Amino acid sequence: MTTAVPATARRARARRWPAGLAWALWALVMVGLGVLVWLDQLLRDDGRRDLLVVTPSAIFPVLGAVGVATVGVVLAGRRPRHPVGWLMLGMGLSLTWAGAAVVYTNYGVAHPEAAPGAGLVGLYPPTGIVTAIVVDGFVLLLTPTGSLPSSRWRWWAWLAAATPVALVLVVALGHRPDAARAQAIQSPLDLHALDALSRGAYQAAFAAAIGTFLLAGVSLVVRFRRAGGIERQRLRWVALSMVLIVPLTLAHGAALAVGAFDLAPVVGGLNPPILAAAVGAAVLRYRLYDLDRIISRTLAYGFLTVLLGGGYAVVTLGLSQLIGHSSSLVVAATTLAAAAAVQPLRSRVQLAVDRRFNRRRYDAGRTIEAFGARLRQQLDLDTLTAELLDVIDHTVQPTAVSLALRPTDRPAGGAPAARRGADAHRAASPPAQAPVPVSAPTAS
Repeated sequence: MTTAVPATARRARARRWPAGLAWALWALVMVGLGVLVWLDQLLRDDGRRDLLVVTPSAIFPVLGAVGVATVGVVLAGRRPRHPVGWLMLGMGLSLTWAGAAVVYTNYGVAHPEAAPGAGLVGLYPPTGIVTAIVVDGFVLLLTPTGSLPSSRWRWWAWLAAATPVALVLVVALGHRPDAARAQAIQSPLDLHALDALSRGAYQAAFAAAIGTFLLAGVSLVVRFRRAGGIERQRLRWVALSMVLIVPLTLAHGAALAVGAFDLAPVVGGLNPPILAAAVGAAVLRYRLYDLDRIISRTLAYGFLTVLLGGGYAVVTLGLSQLIGHSSSLVVAATTLAAAAAVQPLRSRVQLAVDRRFNRRRYDAGRTIEAFGARLRQQLDLDTLTAELLDVIDHTVQPTAVSLALRPTDRPAGGAPAARRGADAHRAASPPAQAPVPVSAPTAS
């Protein structure tokens, strides 16, 4: 005898295996990073400082891989049918592979007998970066709906997907004969150890990947212009992240152009977690309408920090020069003055930032302040009701607003009167038409 499985149980079971697969991929990223750190520590114990990869500048790429993979596992677990979560997990794997391949190649330089195939592995670290850039472009292209903006973008999708595949084939079929000998690599973007064919293939692949990434950014602009409502709010998070990513990308390219391989990972490693956080908020619809507040608070506290820090330094140094020597009394007095100025200065800075960058909040505050001043002088109930509805309409901007007033008078008999509601109602949008009644068919 078979029992029917409830629909909710079937849906829960169907979501369980994608979540398990997502966490398995996330664990694979963590294992890859652990192997990277372990091999680098072995080189550190051998005294091979020239082969180390895990340096202070490598912290940012590691955090980038962890951040992207973490956001990806959350998205894949909660929205398993949305491709962006799986793409982010793939990006985390690509970045991890690039770093682990570099460390394994360098370990093969120090211990050739303990790292078989290190020379061949050393040919492919840049493929992880190219794949990560391509996947990053797909994330932009499919955010936030999970589908292409239109069918005209299919050619771009095929071109982007073919770039890393063609790169691997060219490098595999055209590598140099002495590829079995490993050579030291500074980073996944270091191409000096490659032959002319592989170096040219990587340069072309990087150019194609960056070009497709820029086209994906154009698709976001097109989608944003056509979007409205919630989708437009979701895209605003991604737009904010692109404002931060574009200058970081330019700085990354400049660092690579001048050969500053230690600085390039610092600025380049910040891009993946910034984009991942914005895309995660857009796909999960997390706090969509708090963007204006976040921007205004960030600017306000940034200006406040600069003003207080600069003022503290100027006053302290100036008084120290006047007195002739550094005095603890001067430092204490300046610190107390700065602490006392925090709250009033913060209010003034926040007001100035809201007036310039969050005009809706500033206008709403001014409207409520003016209504409060009139409230202390107005005694007519009908006038107050009309003004209150007008303030709510201009500040909160609801679709409809109503105000119910309950009188306090009692009848002569002492018993409480029946509740009488005097409703003041204002519709901010035209009322929807009543649905046409449909008669249900009668059983014969």
